[in-house]
Amino acid sequence: MGFGDLKSASGLQLLNSFLADKSYIEGYVPSQADVAVFEAVGSSPPPELYHALRWYNHIKSYEKQKASLPGVKKALGKYGPADVEDSTGTGGDNKDDDDIDLFGSDEDEESEEAKKLREERLAQYESKKSKKPALVAKSSLLLDVKPWDDETDMSKLEECVRSIHADGLVWGSSKLVPVGYGIKKLQIQCVVEDDKVGTDMLEEKITAFEDYVQSMDVAAFNKI
Repeated sequence: MGFGDLKSASGLQLLNSFLADKSYIEGYVPSQADVAVFEAVGSSPPPELYHALRWYNHIKSYEKQKASLPGVKKALGKYGPADVEDSTGTGGDNKDDDDIDLFGSDEDEESEEAKKLREERLAQYESKKSKKPALVAKSSLLLDVKPWDDETDMSKLEECVRSIHADGLVWGSSKLVPVGYGIKKLQIQCVVEDDKVGTDMLEEKITAFEDYVQSMDVAAFNKI
């Protein structure tokens, strides 16, 4: 096994093919295996070797942390496709290597460890996400409620308006504002949850008190 001379075109082509369906030389996280092969490559692969170039630039971003990456750096011949002979002479001649597949066992062990770590992190993320309270969108409204004439009982009109109850609706302060000819309108504040209460619904319910209410307008609308 091995990539051969990674400074040669054939070695880089072999590396490119090897990384076509892999993110790292071994396992699912950057490790000393990536550092060893990165140092053997030496310089950026040509653009046409897309997979090798992508991997090279990614490992290059770990330049300052490479000493802390997991794993133990092995001889270069220990890395690469298993069906290619090591042309560097650094591996493959040792008889013990025929009996023990160090590369295979290390990869399996690291893959299981990386998989377990990923599952734990996903579980932690889902747990935090489920405990985080959902953001409720609210708005503050100022409503103008106009009576029919100056003889309308404004106290009764306000009582009717405040009798409207809905999930996500909270009434606030109010006052009477002169509009002319002795007529006053009711100006009343409320806070609504946007997903539960809309201005159309408020208008429909308020104007339903047709004995007192002529019309309703939204004088001010602010997101909270």
